[in-house]
Amino acid sequence: MDRKFVLSGLIYAMIGMSLGIYMAASKDHGELVTHAHIMLAGFVVSFIYGLCHKLWLHNDTSLLATVQFYIHQIGVAVMLSGLFLLYGHFVSLEVLDPILALSSMTVFVGMILMTVLFVKSAKNSESDF
Repeated sequence: MDRKFVLSGLIYAMIGMSLGIYMAASKDHGELVTHAHIMLAGFVVSFIYGLCHKLWLHNDTSLLATVQFYIHQIGVAVMLSGLFLLYGHFVSLEVLDPILALSSMTVFVGMILMTVLFVKSAKNSESDF
């Protein structure tokens, strides 16, 4: 599971950097919010989840860990797509608002599940939290 998170994080980093380079070259920074969310929710959070799996969860591949991975990835992908459409002025806020709200809550649920995995792993190990 650690490699899945790190690989997905690196892919998000490439997408985010590509968008950043495009914005710099075009001198149009309209997608700045999208770029920031790609780099933070996509790259940074996925990478940190990968580190958690490697260092503390011992690369847990349980059903809960798998569900958490896919919830995070789906939530982030929908969120980033919605932000791109919103800040690129392709779709109105009225249409995207419920989608963005749901995707944000999905990413939040992914964070809750990672916290559950982390707490469960501390209870199962001999080291103190």
